[in-house]
Amino acid sequence: MARYKQVEDIVKLMNDPEIIRNTSIIAHVDHGKTTLSDSLLAAAGIISTQTAGQKLFLDSWDLEQKRQMTVFASNVSLAHTFK
Repeated sequence: MARYKQVEDIVKLMNDPEIIRNTSIIAHVDHGKTTLSDSLLAAAGIISTQTAGQKLFLDSWDLEQKRQMTVFASNVSLAHTFK
């Protein structure tokens, strides 16, 4: 259920500092940071809701996938429409 936007729309959003919100996820080991990240990615339509929490989308290094533990910081841009 991907809701991808056109590149031009994304660039317009990214160039408007009035609507940009920066956040971070910080917690102890094994407290669900990656699961939460996958859930946010699924809500944004980047990954499927069925794989959220199992995909480990932001754990892109082989070491992270093998250990199932995030080692390196990752970042991602998400678009959200407030209702």
